[in-house]
Amino acid sequence: MSASGVPPGSGSSPPRRRAVRAPTFVLEVLRFLVVVFFAGAGYQVGSGVSSSTKVLGALNGTAVGLILGSGLGYVLGGILGRTTASSAQSARTRLHETSAEELIAGGMGAIGGVLLGAGVAWPVFLLRQAYLSFPLFAFVCVTLAYVGYLVGASKRSGLLAMFGQQAGLAPREAPASTRPRVLDTSVAIDGRIVDVVRSGFLHGTFWVPTPVLGELQRFADSAEDARRSKGRRGLEVLETLKREPGVEVEVVEVDVPAVPEVDGKLVRICLDTGAALLTLDTNLAKVAALAGVRVLNLHGLALALRPPVQAGEDVSVHLLKPGKEAGQAVGYLDDGTMVVVEQGRGQIGNDVTVQVASVVVTANGRLVFGKLPGDTGRPARRRTPGPPVPAPSPRS
Repeated sequence: MSASGVPPGSGSSPPRRRAVRAPTFVLEVLRFLVVVFFAGAGYQVGSGVSSSTKVLGALNGTAVGLILGSGLGYVLGGILGRTTASSAQSARTRLHETSAEELIAGGMGAIGGVLLGAGVAWPVFLLRQAYLSFPLFAFVCVTLAYVGYLVGASKRSGLLAMFGQQAGLAPREAPASTRPRVLDTSVAIDGRIVDVVRSGFLHGTFWVPTPVLGELQRFADSAEDARRSKGRRGLEVLETLKREPGVEVEVVEVDVPAVPEVDGKLVRICLDTGAALLTLDTNLAKVAALAGVRVLNLHGLALALRPPVQAGEDVSVHLLKPGKEAGQAVGYLDDGTMVVVEQGRGQIGNDVTVQVASVVVTANGRLVFGKLPGDTGRPARRRTPGPPVPAPSPRS
């Protein structure tokens, strides 16, 4: 508890995250290696002086070089160790946002760049001066390695597809939007798929397995009027889809005789072919998803696109301006939907609770009509004042 009586960390400012520091053991190991390096360098320099010559008191050149190198290495070792650890932590932070696929593909590209650089730059070793040839060779190799990493990371999908199996990597799972869609009977009977395709949200290849086509044919030949109309509507929808640009409808001659029900056949077909299931049946969608099938549920899409409010609900809205009709006020929901409130002009500038009367979908979006609680929807009658009543005279 602080002196002000407020517990630590209870203020408005969020607590600071402590930076992850390298372990002391790692820093000491790095410092020791630097000390050894500079001690060896000092030993080599001091060995050039005669061992019988006293340089500093009783110490000869070798001892002085060893001591000075060790001291310099101890000082520089701490600086280099902390700098190296900090660089490693920065690299860890940056690599945290990089996927494993990008690292693998980039590493493969970097290796290819190094090999290409070595093959291109080897003639520089014809120069007799090593201080000229080695920097040029290393510059070319590092540059091409970096270029190879960038190319490999940007083309990781194709690169892993080429070398994934040889490297023991699993191929990337294709998204449902690129797979063929197996049409369920419910989608064909419903008919709204035509509007969804025309809106551009569905495209590609649609598979109509023979079990679905057979079920639609049985519906169309049924003696019951309701079933017969459903079957005919489903067949008409399939014919309409064939004429739509951007989609390709294929009748797939495949069946699963061991499975008696059509729903089970569709799940088995999707599992065997890797296709996605397009359905309106919620129960079938749940079963297929549990079996590992990629499912496109049009019923879920319809629920996601339903109006945010429905008739009878109460919503809070801020009235901003008067409406076109007398007594109306206009406000907006958080998603920008316009709300027209009857007899709400007197509440302009206030936050009011509105009871939704109806939701109208127009070409420009949704339009919500509502009324204030307690408003019956009838305009209030204006009372006509009568003649003034004379005050009673005082009685004696």
